[in-house]
Amino acid sequence: MSTGALWQPSENDLNQVLLLLQHSQSPDNATQKEVQQRLDDLNMNPEFCRYLMHVLAEMPSQVEPVRAVAGLLLKNCIKYRWQYLPSEVHEFLKIRCLGAIGDESVMVRRTVGIILTTIFVYEGTANWPALIPTLLAAFQGEQYSALEGALGALNKICEDSAERFNAEEVNQILHPCIMFFQSSDAKLRALALSTVNSIILMQNEAVGPYLDQFLSNLSALLGDADHEVQKQLCRALTLLLECHIEKIAVHLPNIAGFVLTKTQDPSHEIALEACEFWLALSENTDICKSVLAPMLPNLFPVLLRCMQYTADDIAILKGDVEDDRNVPDRDEDIKPRFHKGRTQGGTIVNPSDDPEDDDEDDSDDTVTDWNLRKCAAASLDVLSSIFGDDCLAFLLPTLRECISSPNWVVKESGILAIGAVAEGCQAAMTPHLPELIPFLINALSEPKALVRSIACWTVSRYCYYVTEPGRDEIFTALLRNLLERILDNNKRVQEAACSAFATFEEEAASGILPYLRDIVGTFVEAFKIYQAKNLLILYDAIGTLADSAGDQLIEMELLPYLVNPIVEKLMTLSHEDREVYPVLECLSTITLAVSGAIKPYAPVVFRQCRNFIEQNLCKCMEIGTEASKMREAIQANNGIPTEQQLQFMRTLEQPDKELLVIALDLLSELTEAIGVEAGPLIAEGDTRLLQLLFFCINDINAEVRQSAFALIGDIARTCFPLLHPFCQLYMPVMANNIKSDNVSVCNNAVWGIGEIAMRMGAGIKQYLHNIFNDLIIVMLRERPAAKTLQENCAITLGRIGMCCPTEIAPTLNTFVRQWCFILRTVRDNAEKESAFIGLGMLIRLNPPTLHDHFIFITDAVCSWTVPTPNVKTLFGTLFVEYRTSVGDNWGAFIQQFPSNLRDKLLEQYGI
Repeated sequence: MSTGALWQPSENDLNQVLLLLQHSQSPDNATQKEVQQRLDDLNMNPEFCRYLMHVLAEMPSQVEPVRAVAGLLLKNCIKYRWQYLPSEVHEFLKIRCLGAIGDESVMVRRTVGIILTTIFVYEGTANWPALIPTLLAAFQGEQYSALEGALGALNKICEDSAERFNAEEVNQILHPCIMFFQSSDAKLRALALSTVNSIILMQNEAVGPYLDQFLSNLSALLGDADHEVQKQLCRALTLLLECHIEKIAVHLPNIAGFVLTKTQDPSHEIALEACEFWLALSENTDICKSVLAPMLPNLFPVLLRCMQYTADDIAILKGDVEDDRNVPDRDEDIKPRFHKGRTQGGTIVNPSDDPEDDDEDDSDDTVTDWNLRKCAAASLDVLSSIFGDDCLAFLLPTLRECISSPNWVVKESGILAIGAVAEGCQAAMTPHLPELIPFLINALSEPKALVRSIACWTVSRYCYYVTEPGRDEIFTALLRNLLERILDNNKRVQEAACSAFATFEEEAASGILPYLRDIVGTFVEAFKIYQAKNLLILYDAIGTLADSAGDQLIEMELLPYLVNPIVEKLMTLSHEDREVYPVLECLSTITLAVSGAIKPYAPVVFRQCRNFIEQNLCKCMEIGTEASKMREAIQANNGIPTEQQLQFMRTLEQPDKELLVIALDLLSELTEAIGVEAGPLIAEGDTRLLQLLFFCINDINAEVRQSAFALIGDIARTCFPLLHPFCQLYMPVMANNIKSDNVSVCNNAVWGIGEIAMRMGAGIKQYLHNIFNDLIIVMLRERPAAKTLQENCAITLGRIGMCCPTEIAPTLNTFVRQWCFILRTVRDNAEKESAFIGLGMLIRLNPPTLHDHFIFITDAVCSWTVPTPNVKTLFGTLFVEYRTSVGDNWGAFIQQFPSNLRDKLLEQYGI
């Protein structure tokens, strides 16, 4: 194949490519396999891209399917191989692509637009300065195909990458696009509006100078009859509301009236875009109230109608299938779960954590995407929170009409609405609950599964009412009906009932204890019938039950009924099974709840966790080795990968480190629960676990290190003789992590060092040069969410002071004031005691410190509610000695202190 700058295809090679493209349409498997092998080989040759472009852009005589396949292959080649193609091929493809933007074939124009967008991802305008001018130049011509192709391509680019344009480029694009709003061609109007919407979404400030022009031309589209234009118009109004509300504030009542009409549009696409407007408006509470208050009587019935299932919804959800409990779940039906690593010594609040991340699942959690029903329900939820009890008066007539409807779809939407307003209208709804709760309990037995499932969710929103004292009858009725629904023949109902029961357990607390045997019996039966997805929900419900009734499960000898099937399931899982995560998390929750009672199950769980950790680490190492070999092979081929190598790199996936985190955390909890009896389990396999821990504390993943440091600390507390030989490996790594930017990693490393110091004693001296100064720096550093970290640093410094007082005492003056300030707020416990004893020993060796910082030290010492005998004896002696040294001036000296501190000193230490 030729590589000349003025490229022309070889007739023979072109015929071969055409034949290959034609054969790619064959239904024969053998032919398809042969074609794929040939394509893999050709993809290695950069010239192949030229031939594909030639077929796509310059062979109108070829049938469209052949040209389409050429375009698809070219797009994939660019997507995965652009960086390996020579610069002359880059320039060829850019030029020919722009030349083909006006092809007579709509299919070709669309394909070329996709290819342009794919190239733009790599090149941007910096490496492709001709792109924007060429597309804009097509706007000036009279050829419709060129104009539509250029605008379509620009729309695709803006959809994917509008944020990459600079201000000048945005200016060049916006004016002609806005002018297209006046086009007589509906497709051009829709494309232009979509393009501007994408720019507003990505670069709302850059649109500022054009807003007046945009609004003026936008208003002319209000009566546009085209479906796509109306959809993009509704989207534009929502974007303006989010990004430039000041520009449309005065027009909002009229805009809201228009959007209300569009929310009722027969097209669900238009209605959905319109419904998004109400969610966006709710972001500004004051404006929302002023605009919507007069509209509520009209808006709420519209939202309720939008919340009804459509025929398509029911088909997608298989809503007519009542019994599917024996139908296995698909992997894609199961949502990913995320585990937060164990933090020692308190709770670290990560500034990036969103408290709403832990909210209950959506009431309509399905495989379907965001849709009109969900949007309308979310809108009703948030608007009821804004308007509160006042909105119930407008809702009640429609709600009553819905829930009394003989049409199950209408009734279901009414039950969903009752759940949606549960929080926002709580006070106003309360008088209606004596009538409403029995209705919802009865709805749990409705013939339609979709009604039963939404009734489960809705009634869970009112559990606070059912579990109040004096409501024994409805409490029992709801509990028994939810237990029945947990064993429903429909998987969606099972899921909703299990989730609702978990909420019920949390609200009821000890109220569920009289029904414990029935609950456990139901869970045991559910184990037998649940498919993979609902087992995840069941594990959560069991964990919640253990939290609420751990002691009673032990006393009533019910624990084995819950734990045995979970452990049996654990033994059937490999480290690559997705179900292993919730199983380990459930066992973790149970372990925390029942503590030492988990002992009979500890050996098998401990070994399985250790196996998971080892398998995961080995897989990581294998993949690292394979990736290294692959890089060497590609380099040997002048840096150009084969198709098989590209495929390998795309499918190369590191094992999920979350498994390491969950397994390490469960081992920590087991070690803490069974104490010294964890020793034989840790010692198994020549202390294999402690060898694996060295790899974990060196892992690049912060959460793995965080959990590994927590486990090291727990082992130090319970089985230090086993840990001691590994300290020379662990301590330098832990010392390095004191300086980690990740607060939780740093916290657990510091806590673990403190636990090791308590057992190692003077032996910790050999590591002082690595840890001491960094501990002080971290303790003195103010940063968000670091209170627990500062406390652990102070405790560890005190513990090290107890182990190495001679070495630390001379530096006490540099950190004692902040140390006292931090530990004065820590609750009384053994860790605080060891830290204060360390402080006392340091003061003993450096008495001037007591004189220089007496008020801070006494304030910290008097923070004890009840000082331990050791603390009281040590500081009592130090204080008496200091009072003696002050002599006759003591009375005047002590009068300088706050009265409450003087009283504490007198009460606790007699001075």
